[in-house]
Amino acid sequence: MDIPKLVEILRATIVPSQREDAEAQLFQIHKIIGFAPMVIQIIMADHIDMPVRQAGVIYLKNMITQFWQPREADNSRDPVPFNIHEQDRAEIRNAIIEAVIEAPDIIRVQLVVCINNIVKHDFPGRWPQIVEKISLYLQYTDYRTWVGALMCLHQLIKNYEYKNLEERAPLNEALEHLLPMVYERMVHLLQDTSELSVLCQKMILKAFYALTQYFLPQDLITRDAFGLWMQVIRDVIDRPIPDVVNSFDDDEKAESPYWKSKKWALHILTRIFERYGSPGNVTKDYKQFSEWYLKTFSGGILEVVLKLLDQYRQNIYVAPRVLQQSINYLKTAVAHAHSWKFLKPHMRQIVSDVLFPLMCHTKEDSELWEEDPIEYIRLKFDVFEDFVSPVAAAQVLLHTVCLKRKDLLQATMEFCMSVLVQPGAEARQKDGALHMVGTLADLLLKKKVYKDQVEHVLTSYVFPEFQSTEGYMRARACWVLHYFCDVNFRNEGNLTRALELTQQCLVQDKDLPVRVEAAIALQVLITSQEKAQVLMEPHVKVIILELLKIIRETENDDLTNVMQKLVCTYSEQVAPIAVEMTEHLAATFGQVIQSDEGTEEKAVTAMGLLNTISTILTVMEDQKDIMAQLETVVLSVVGLIIQNSVMEFYEEVLSLVYSLTCTNVSANMWQVYELIFEMFQKDGYDYFIGKYLPYFVPSGIGLCSHQRNSQSSNV
Repeated sequence: MDIPKLVEILRATIVPSQREDAEAQLFQIHKIIGFAPMVIQIIMADHIDMPVRQAGVIYLKNMITQFWQPREADNSRDPVPFNIHEQDRAEIRNAIIEAVIEAPDIIRVQLVVCINNIVKHDFPGRWPQIVEKISLYLQYTDYRTWVGALMCLHQLIKNYEYKNLEERAPLNEALEHLLPMVYERMVHLLQDTSELSVLCQKMILKAFYALTQYFLPQDLITRDAFGLWMQVIRDVIDRPIPDVVNSFDDDEKAESPYWKSKKWALHILTRIFERYGSPGNVTKDYKQFSEWYLKTFSGGILEVVLKLLDQYRQNIYVAPRVLQQSINYLKTAVAHAHSWKFLKPHMRQIVSDVLFPLMCHTKEDSELWEEDPIEYIRLKFDVFEDFVSPVAAAQVLLHTVCLKRKDLLQATMEFCMSVLVQPGAEARQKDGALHMVGTLADLLLKKKVYKDQVEHVLTSYVFPEFQSTEGYMRARACWVLHYFCDVNFRNEGNLTRALELTQQCLVQDKDLPVRVEAAIALQVLITSQEKAQVLMEPHVKVIILELLKIIRETENDDLTNVMQKLVCTYSEQVAPIAVEMTEHLAATFGQVIQSDEGTEEKAVTAMGLLNTISTILTVMEDQKDIMAQLETVVLSVVGLIIQNSVMEFYEEVLSLVYSLTCTNVSANMWQVYELIFEMFQKDGYDYFIGKYLPYFVPSGIGLCSHQRNSQSSNV
């Protein structure tokens, strides 16, 4: 095989009509010694079209991921599984760091995955040279060379990121030489504000974060060295952003290396303070370090963090992740007397001028609400978004400071009430105030001075917002009721009114995000308030049918949980509509798994739908007529999953089958048995044996031919 021929095959893989034949050819030749090094040559050839080089690097990445580690046959009689020959592995190890350094970004991003896999299996034994090469290229004067070398260093460190201190010995040995060199490069780079210099700084900080995220190697990073690193990290945070970057739009600003370097610097500081620098919250290995850190660094770091927050207060742009990490740093500082004394004079202003604006409905929120309400809902209910959102960080800081620091709860409530009673206050400001009040709900309900006033606050400032012309205020009213669901309503009429208002939002509101918030609020009120369950009983059918429509429209997992709880609460009322409900859920499930966008959120939603169907079956198990009708609907779901080999739902499928065969096995269910047997043969003995197959065979049901041939088998 020569290079021109391989180039043409790779080119054919990106032509739809030729792809299948090209992939078959690659499958035939990829085991030939010399194939993988030849792919690297193609990847690094500037004269070859970029799409071909991309196809080559992706193929190489997949090869290294699957076939780098030597494997043995499971059985001595079986052929030895293919793995890349040692001759080719040696050539790849010898060339790949240079390839990372020289490659364009679009190629480099795939090559670093290759580096990661090679390090995992070959370092230090077969590839000690990686350390020497990184050291060599960090001695060059070309920043572009540094970027590639630092990316390789990051992958080396990442392979040890989750390993304990004993397992990190090879890494620590390598870093005894590399880390001081990297620090020197960082100090040098700080004098240069060019984009390439700042990109190198970002890579250094990213590697340092991976090194210290789960373990702080105190033998490697002595106190003197740690102090030096803290200073350069502080300098990165305190460094002004160039005017040219300030002229970008906000999305471009956040993606620039200038803001990303600050993000990684704050990642490091927040993690170190939280994990190693908080006396009373650390393991014994870090007890002395935590006390030293708190007294030595917390004050100086708070100074630059507060400076960033002051920029935000003055409406100067701060990247969202930088803002979020800054707030997270304060959350840890609030808990310690030493750092609190620095923070205390500023805290009330932070609450009013930083946290409050963050917790208000924004112009961007309104645009997304109008343009794509389903995406708005997805973002608001995305648990992963909470880990990166400055709004979520603001909520946590507000709750923490009001819990731990005297007088802050009173000061915050006085501030919120001043906004709510202010004549002519903007709706978005009222939203922020109610957002803050709801965030503190559990604290307010525990203190008598506030607990006795909550009902008045709800009737005076929350109930009126159900009539607001702004959809987000109606949604906020539902949200506040959700968080105050445990309030003791002294006037039963107020509870009735709360339920009526929430139900109206669920059934009648024109805005989908309002209906979602209303559904969740109504369910928690029914669960938490004993009288609410009775009051809502006449409306169960309307509520559930509307909820089914919203689930179909939004595919929101929180709503499937709401449905499950309502089914369990109102089992008698659900019976007449159980079949209709299950048909809705089955149709929505089909819509979710057949969607082109196979995201994790959709998988979670699909799982929730299956669990809701399972709940209905459990609740209806004594209703034989209803179960007979449900069987047909549920089997359509079972068939869809098995016929499409959607393995992640096999356990749920077999749980559904179990529910349908607990008391009776119909002729249709015996057909399902055949499907399951085929599924077992197709998808693997190891996956099913002993774990899943018993689900289909409840105690007392045999597999004899005369039973299988009968119309049904009673247990």
